[in-house]
Amino acid sequence: MELLRRHQSPVAGAALADTLGVSLRTLYRDLETLKAQGADIQGEPGLGYVLRPGFTLPPLMLTADEIEALVLGSRWVSVRADERLAAAALHAIAKLRAVLPRDLRESVDAATMTVPGSVEKSEQTVDLASIRAAIRNQHKLRIAYRDRDGSGTERTIWPLLIGVFERVLVVPAWCELRQDYRAFRVDRMLRLDLTASPFPRARGVLLKEWREKQGIEPADRN
Repeated sequence: MELLRRHQSPVAGAALADTLGVSLRTLYRDLETLKAQGADIQGEPGLGYVLRPGFTLPPLMLTADEIEALVLGSRWVSVRADERLAAAALHAIAKLRAVLPRDLRESVDAATMTVPGSVEKSEQTVDLASIRAAIRNQHKLRIAYRDRDGSGTERTIWPLLIGVFERVLVVPAWCELRQDYRAFRVDRMLRLDLTASPFPRARGVLLKEWREKQGIEPADRN
């Protein structure tokens, strides 16, 4: 269960079995057992497996280093993300502080690393929350986009994630116009419209395909 929780995209059964040091037959049997206990594990041989959110987590027990990592990440988001997500990050820190045992609660405020209070951001004319909603719901976006040379195009894209770089935000996506994966800078999006049209394929499958084409190892791979 812990291994599956660390991955947001489908993981091949062979990779899971190798990491756990068990045979594929044992792995498949254990996956069926977990499903019978209520774990929402989706996938099948050849496609990989992913654990959907909602399965009961064990009681919250974190080390001081884990707390510091979560606090540092939340503070980074509070500075770099859009207003809505920034507020959510601060609320998350408050909730973390509230549920921690007293001896660990001080670790939240005594973190040894911090994030600058302000950073230079590129100008944006579109709502990041709308992009995040499209990604979560796996719905297509229609965008008006300005290319590097300044020419404008209308695109329908299937957004996969938002990549946060030092000064710009980039959305890797399948572009229906180019019939291939493309990366779109958020500061070059002039307008966007959410649609009710779902992705023709699951986002997890698309992400895996995109990463393979780019030669990118998943950030959560262990």
